[in-house]
Amino acid sequence: MKMNKTLLSAAVAVGLLSTSSVTHAAGFQLAEYSATGLGRAYAGEAAMADNAGAQWRNPAMLTYLEGTQVSVGAIYVDPNIDIEGTSTSGNTSTPANSKDFAHSAVIPNFYVSHKYSEKLAIGFAAGTNYGMETDLGKDFAGANHGNEASVISMELNLNAAYQVLENVSVGGGVRYVMAEGSFGATATGTLPVGTTLKYMEGDDTAWGWQVGTAWQINENNRLGFTYKSEVDLTLEGHAKGFAFNMANPNAHKPGSMDLALPATAEIASFHQLTDKVAVHASVNWTDWSSFKELVADFPGEPSDLIKEENWEDNYRFAIGTTYQMTPKLALRSGIAYDTSAVSEEHRTATIPETDRTWLSIGAGYQWSEQLTLDAGFTYILAKDAKMHESDPGFGGADMFGGSFEGEVSGSIWLVGVQANYRF
Repeated sequence: MKMNKTLLSAAVAVGLLSTSSVTHAAGFQLAEYSATGLGRAYAGEAAMADNAGAQWRNPAMLTYLEGTQVSVGAIYVDPNIDIEGTSTSGNTSTPANSKDFAHSAVIPNFYVSHKYSEKLAIGFAAGTNYGMETDLGKDFAGANHGNEASVISMELNLNAAYQVLENVSVGGGVRYVMAEGSFGATATGTLPVGTTLKYMEGDDTAWGWQVGTAWQINENNRLGFTYKSEVDLTLEGHAKGFAFNMANPNAHKPGSMDLALPATAEIASFHQLTDKVAVHASVNWTDWSSFKELVADFPGEPSDLIKEENWEDNYRFAIGTTYQMTPKLALRSGIAYDTSAVSEEHRTATIPETDRTWLSIGAGYQWSEQLTLDAGFTYILAKDAKMHESDPGFGGADMFGGSFEGEVSGSIWLVGVQANYRF
């Protein structure tokens, strides 16, 4: 594969280097584009212009950045996700538990902006919008429905913005996305435990786009809106497993799987209430209803259904504050609520998607006239959520270990740092 982890399909999940599906934004979406915004729970991002990273959420904000600016940082994500449940085959029930099965990760970012003229600005951005990795282990009693999944993506943007009116800016950009993914399921009964039932991995690159606008209502109030297109990937690689080759489950078979990274939109506002206090808020939408199923395609052969997903659109609501404590020190805080992109009926152990609440604090310090340092800290509480997976009938997953019923619980810690330099 072109990148450095296995990833395909499966639905799955995440990052420039990332974590668990029960984490940040909904599904295998990542909100962590900078440590600056992390400190306010990413509230009002499409209307904020702290540094060159502003273009990631709204390219129109480039017109608010003077001179040439560089921003670089990283966020460490530490998910603590557990599943407790039962696998049932006939009249026999077996405990199906997995502790801390979502991987920790570091998510880096890099941004450059340049004010080309009084009205025109350009920028370059490198980061990620999607990613995740889960590994429940082959000894997980529900592994016949899936025991591992990952999606790792990296994105490069070229952006430009123009001030069309004294108080209105527009912006847009092209997005080059590199992604790889994988999904696996192993037998827990009928066949020897650990026998690969289905495994696929693959990678692909694709193009997308984004647009945004900003309206400076008056000196103290601003609105921003941004939209990112869907990115369609065909993850090409190989498959193996009993479901694909009964005689030789470990033999590699060329194949691919389509995976759409969904469209997103954000509307945000910024309000400077006093010389020292500002409030900002945002509402985000993600088109997760486009994520219906994972299907393996093989040249010259019928396609094979890997897993039904049946997700639904999700929303994120956030509000934050900035307090300019001293001319050099700014304090940030925020709270956000992410709605789940999947109902209990369709929730799976490999992507245990659920509602999340964000609690964030952060700070920015102006080290010199050119250099600003930011730090952010967030605790995410994932709502306990039940799931039930069953695939009966001849050849279905239940045949190789039974149905699975369980509950996911957990939390995530995020800590990030950002350095911003103005030339």
